[in-house]
Amino acid sequence: MSMPGPNTHSGSKLAFKTEMNFDYGVAIEVAPGVRRMVANNPGPFTFKGTNTYIIGQGDVAVIDPGPEDAAHLSALMEALAGERISYILITHTHRDHTDGVSALKAHSKAPVLAFGETGRDRGARTTSPSGKAFVDLDFTPDETLSDGDVIQGNDWALDVIHTPGHAPDHLCFALTGERTVFSGDHVMGWNTTVVAPPEGHMGNYLTSLERFLERKDKLFLPGHGGRIETPQRVVRAYLMHRKMRESAIFNCLKSGDSFIPQIVAKIYKGLDSKLAPAAALSVLAHLEFLVERGLVQCEDSPVAIQSVFSVPQPSPSP
Repeated sequence: MSMPGPNTHSGSKLAFKTEMNFDYGVAIEVAPGVRRMVANNPGPFTFKGTNTYIIGQGDVAVIDPGPEDAAHLSALMEALAGERISYILITHTHRDHTDGVSALKAHSKAPVLAFGETGRDRGARTTSPSGKAFVDLDFTPDETLSDGDVIQGNDWALDVIHTPGHAPDHLCFALTGERTVFSGDHVMGWNTTVVAPPEGHMGNYLTSLERFLERKDKLFLPGHGGRIETPQRVVRAYLMHRKMRESAIFNCLKSGDSFIPQIVAKIYKGLDSKLAPAAALSVLAHLEFLVERGLVQCEDSPVAIQSVFSVPQPSPSP
């Protein structure tokens, strides 16, 4: 899930890749041994739709079955005729990635692997910035995965990377020896990722992003959008964008803006009113992280959209 609309402020600008070569219902090779099929669920938060990936030949893994869509399932099973699905892998339990799990499992009998049970302790807000329910609260995998685990097939292996931030259970999968990463909703080239409390956490997101600066990956295959062929450059740009966003929010507070709607109006100039809830949640995530570090004060705990924020005043000299 991404944050649509303007992503410029205080002189910063991100270059997004909005071109994508695909046809719904058609599995195309996007990297050696990797096929992608795009689900027909386009929207302001899903771009062209959810990407379902097929890893390997003959003995395959499927990453993110996508929405509950009979046409998508039928096309996927047709593309895999004569092949065996060994694993169904989930990057995170948002419904645009997991609603198709049950039907695919019923057809393939393959085990579902993910970080863990969704659980009901992930915060009170379970609807997305679009207003739709988006956390699959009843999701339970057949097997749980942890950071550093390895999943193996006949001619492929995937390293598991836990990347909380967009969601607490978010996983990326790296093709062993190929410098290719399935980045889910953690990094997407078409727009920035929504980090919406309480489901999302900005501090965790930034830490997870920084992990990829230490890697030598050459290709990201995201949960929405096309191939990212300069992944480290994109990660660095996203980190800089978040730092500049935080600085802009902090400057708003110093100038006397205490409420999130005031801040949104200043740093998202010209934003479509329908996207204001998503922008407000993004600002909330930054403010939550500032409060955690003691750089900003808040009258409420936990912080909320309606909270009053301020910059602490320095203590008077003795």
